[in-house]
Amino acid sequence: MPGARAHAPSSADARPGHVVAAHPEQGWNLLCDGTIVFDDSGELLPDGRVVDPHRVSTTGLAVAA
Repeated sequence: MPGARAHAPSSADARPGHVVAAHPEQGWNLLCDGTIVFDDSGELLPDGRVVDPHRVSTTGLAVAA
């Protein structure tokens, strides 16, 4: 897509795209910017770059009961 900006986690002004095709049974979602987001938190960007899975530690998260 000409003029489209890929979602890059390291970019301070990047905005994540919204889901245009959800496939939870297969473990992935397609975003409007062409990014594929996997349930393991990895990404395959439109230009072919791969973002390795990056899991958040649950140690400091609040839990609602």
